[in-house]
Amino acid sequence: MKDKTILITGGASGIGAAMVRKFANENSRVYFIDTNELAAQQLINVLKAKGHEAQFLHGDITDFVALQKLIEQIPSKLDVLINNAGVSHIGKVENTSEEDFDRIFQVNIKGIFNCTKATLPSLIADGGGSILNMCSVAATIGIPDRFAYSMSKGAALSMTLSIARDYVDQNIRCNCISPGRVHTPFVDDFLSKNYPGKEKEMFEKLAATQPIGRMGTPEEIAEMAYFISSESGSFITGANFTVDGGFMGLKM
Repeated sequence: MKDKTILITGGASGIGAAMVRKFANENSRVYFIDTNELAAQQLINVLKAKGHEAQFLHGDITDFVALQKLIEQIPSKLDVLINNAGVSHIGKVENTSEEDFDRIFQVNIKGIFNCTKATLPSLIADGGGSILNMCSVAATIGIPDRFAYSMSKGAALSMTLSIARDYVDQNIRCNCISPGRVHTPFVDDFLSKNYPGKEKEMFEKLAATQPIGRMGTPEEIAEMAYFISSESGSFITGANFTVDGGFMGLKM
């Protein structure tokens, strides 16, 4: 992926930041979109200290017009789009507010639509490329208290398959990754908010739900993203990759 141009949404923290680091370490031209300027600058500083770089684009993926202007700032041919940005929500139908539902829809579904629609003309004009969407095991299995989140990830999976089918003749590949539980700042924030004083106990309980006995790391998801997006993954399209410690395949 040397000298290839990569655009990653939600790249300032968590899995997105791990992807930014991975592609930057491989000497790709990395651009990432996020709303968190502080986290973005911290990531850039870490990369610079290691002799790498990435370009931060401050923006909101739910605003299509503003997004188009951001993407116009990318001077190079775009090779890879990774729709990573997303938000979570915990709750059933009865305790999911309309505001919660709309927020999940705007970021997790409309965000993928906006970014894909905004970048497709460039990808097609330049001879093709790869689109990778972040999905979840919640798209294909019932997980308690994840109504709105599961809805959005089901849509991400369906959009992946549709895009892959519609643009395969134009050399556009589209795939998605469905992680299990991954240890990100969201997990730590969730535990501190909901289980104060019992964070360690609950972390171990959540980790144990993966048959492999632990949560995944953002770096492990980034490695899969790199493989799918690279020339090594050039025969892969319309696929959903579970990276879940055996959660889907080994669960009893």
